[in-house]
Amino acid sequence: MRRNGELNKKTKILLVDDNLDHLLGIRELINLETDFDVIATAANVNIAINLIKKYQPDIVLMDINMPEKDGLTAISEIEHLNLGTKIISLTGYDDPDLIFRAIKLGARGYILKTMASAQLVYAIEEVMQGKIYLPSGLSSRFFEYFQKKFKDEAANAQNEENLLQYLTQREEEVLELLTQGVTYKGVAKQLFISETTVKTHVNNIFQKLQVNDRTQAVLYAINNGFLNRKKLKMAI
Repeated sequence: MRRNGELNKKTKILLVDDNLDHLLGIRELINLETDFDVIATAANVNIAINLIKKYQPDIVLMDINMPEKDGLTAISEIEHLNLGTKIISLTGYDDPDLIFRAIKLGARGYILKTMASAQLVYAIEEVMQGKIYLPSGLSSRFFEYFQKKFKDEAANAQNEENLLQYLTQREEEVLELLTQGVTYKGVAKQLFISETTVKTHVNNIFQKLQVNDRTQAVLYAINNGFLNRKKLKMAI
């Protein structure tokens, strides 16, 4: 099943796995069945990072369960090198959360060690063409997990935004001025109230938004669309 073509000969692969038997098996498989070039192997992440810097491989086959420093950390570090290296997670775990985290960090593929050799070769070819590879058996579980996680995060974001709904009209006026950088004394002057009353409103804002200081309150307001909602109210 040897692959033909000059493009494959240019594909440089680095294998990272602390299981020597599996490492040698994968290397032999790639050497026998493809024209890919296994340029190096590594049994720990730190060695792998140094080899990646030195050889700049096209593909890294990265075991997730590594000693000292795990594969997820390695994916993040490799991505930060900005060398254009594409990472395929090669692991014994079919946990959808693990797949989600690996891809979120930058992995371009995810394949189980127990899968057929032809599937590994196909995964490398797909990733080299700029695609993301997930075996059909894992992809459905991954997307179900992804949809659920997205809905949960959206619900959490909505719940956080609802904290702004607890503010009274006066507290909203105070918060709006705080986002503009107005001092407590300035807020008191603009709203025709005492500075002590302003501080009372501010303390209530802190409690309702579950923050500890003015900076956190302002960031919360900005990040949760407070200013846009105020503009919308004014337009209405």
